[in-house]
Amino acid sequence: MSDNHTTTNTEPMAEEEEPLFSNLDLFLFSLIVGLVIYWFMSLSIICFPFCNQGKNIIVFYGSQTGTAEEFANRLSKDAQRYGMKGMAADPEEYDMVTASIENSLAIFCMATYGEGDPTDNAQDMYDWLQENDDEDLSGLNYTVFALGNKTYEHYNAMGKYVDKRLEELGAKRIFDLGLGDDDGNLEEDFISWREQFWPAVCEHFGVEALGDDSSIRQYELKEHTDINMNKVYSGEIGRLKSFEVQKPPFDSKNPFLAPVTLNRKLNKGGDRHLMHLELDITGSKIRYESGDHVAVFPTNDSALVNKLGQILGVDLDVVISLNNLDEESNKKHPFPCPTTYRTALTHYLDITHPPRTNVLYELAQYASDPKDQENMRKMASSSPEGKALYQSWVLEASRNILAILEDMPSLKPPVDHLCELLPRLQARYYSIASSSKVHPNSIHICAVVVEYQTKTGRTNKGVATNWLKNKLVTDNGHKSTVPMYIRKSQFRLPFKATNPVIMVGPGTGIAPFMGFIQERGWLKEQGKEVGETVMYFGCRHKNEDYIYQEELEEAEKNQVLTQLNVAFSRDQEQKVYVQHILKKNKENIWKLIHSENAHIYVCGDARNMAKDVQTALYEIAEELGSMTRTQATDYIKKLMTKGRYSQDVWS
Repeated sequence: MSDNHTTTNTEPMAEEEEPLFSNLDLFLFSLIVGLVIYWFMSLSIICFPFCNQGKNIIVFYGSQTGTAEEFANRLSKDAQRYGMKGMAADPEEYDMVTASIENSLAIFCMATYGEGDPTDNAQDMYDWLQENDDEDLSGLNYTVFALGNKTYEHYNAMGKYVDKRLEELGAKRIFDLGLGDDDGNLEEDFISWREQFWPAVCEHFGVEALGDDSSIRQYELKEHTDINMNKVYSGEIGRLKSFEVQKPPFDSKNPFLAPVTLNRKLNKGGDRHLMHLELDITGSKIRYESGDHVAVFPTNDSALVNKLGQILGVDLDVVISLNNLDEESNKKHPFPCPTTYRTALTHYLDITHPPRTNVLYELAQYASDPKDQENMRKMASSSPEGKALYQSWVLEASRNILAILEDMPSLKPPVDHLCELLPRLQARYYSIASSSKVHPNSIHICAVVVEYQTKTGRTNKGVATNWLKNKLVTDNGHKSTVPMYIRKSQFRLPFKATNPVIMVGPGTGIAPFMGFIQERGWLKEQGKEVGETVMYFGCRHKNEDYIYQEELEEAEKNQVLTQLNVAFSRDQEQKVYVQHILKKNKENIWKLIHSENAHIYVCGDARNMAKDVQTALYEIAEELGSMTRTQATDYIKKLMTKGRYSQDVWS
């Protein structure tokens, strides 16, 4: 709305004279003016929020699981060590006005999600970069650090695209693109890049490090001794009391509390726990399609939280706020405040992943034993010895923050500084195991509980899967609920129901295919002509972990599944996996792909299974299509480009 207020003439008018403009006309005129101004202002996207605020470095992050945001915060904090002002920024929260900013630098920490896609919060920025060919970014100095995983087909696609596209639009790259590989050691990749990056920045801007290696606090602690508890966050992600008064639309900042209506163990034996949960979304207005993901917000194990409180010697129920010392920053707190330490450590902070090196570096000052201090600083350095120590003592030993505090008794950090440094606890994504055509008010999850022994003899438990396992339908007479929202996916059944589908999903990779099978069955019931529906499933033992056996065999009996192929890897001497049965059925596979326009879907482990399935398809195309390996590879890659080969994989 325009800021200009319409002034009215206070001089009396003759009664017979009608005003030139009625109040309604004036109101509509100012509304139109306001909208036009708003439209012009919103035309330019890429804006640097602090162009006139004296800041020198802005770090945009495209983050799905929090790591890119973490790296962005670290880089913005680094800037202070060089006498510059820095700020981490979510591109989703800014209109981006192209501006020539002298003595300033934009860093982009960009993660790649799914099939080479941007993360949710970087989607608008990605669209803008794609659509604005005439934009002149010649005043922009930039660099990019990309976060990806080599086991995926589109390794670091988003970071590479942003780096290339900014250059095409005239921006000046002041340091080489950094490539982080989460399949190797992402932390090490980042540290190595960062160590070379800052000297280049110093040279570019003609600045020097202040020589102050001491810890820099971003937030100050405020304890609330007399506060109305209705104003205290108790686990809400966004709006205060949003879990008490639920209002659609539901998304990542406003999850829906879905009651659990079913939680059953799927496997008949073995030492693992595979489970099927059903969440009720009645009345939420939430819509989903087969192939979408459900995101859930888990909480940490209360036993771990209590142990942290004990070892740090703090009252976890003190109400606190951590307030940003930089008043210009849009990020006022590291997590919703005011809240208690107990709530922060239960709902908001990641206390189970091995801490990154910057956390060790900042906490080192609180170790009273000089040897502990030295080791912590060494692990945070880029020396080969330090990297090796961090790799073995933290990563390979799977030491979380509690294990580190237990194994370094001299380390006693203040709990508020620890809460400032720990990363946010992130939502977990699961492929939906149902079809909205059959279950419009219910979302099904299929997952395996994560639990393992570490090298230090501790038992580590996966946060989300153990939390879900304990979500009984009624807990002390109360309904168990799961905070959730839907993430749309490109993993979709063919538009034409007559197209055959080949589904490859061993283990919990079967999840989206349960939805696909339900949907194909529903289409048949509607009298639609449905193409061949072929399933390749795999598990260890037929009598132990053949999950959804009854449903799959029923679908085969009803001819919803035209073929059901199952590999039981450990029921015989030689291990048999899904790729082996694909090869065995090569003639049928080739006919469906080459002659009948079949769509291929692969879901599950990216590191081994997805690659082995792809290799099997190369070999089938090579043999039955009379192609060279290069031609066969191109042929399969083309199927991906055309949307006929889709993967929903994780590592």
